[in-house]
Amino acid sequence: MPTRKVDEKNVRKLTRMGREGSSLGMTIPKELVQELGWRERQKVVVKKVGKNLVISDWKK
Repeated sequence: MPTRKVDEKNVRKLTRMGREGSSLGMTIPKELVQELGWRERQKVVVKKVGKNLVISDWKK
């Protein structure tokens, strides 16, 4: 199996999801999720900061 360059390791593609492709989704690298202590179906907050998206843990 070819090894990807470190720069390309966390590159992801947006994929159409939901009915009629009304939403886009992407996967998050398993290693990063584990480092953050997140788990499947955990709620997260997605914020736009300038031209970037920031994903953080959702807390009540």
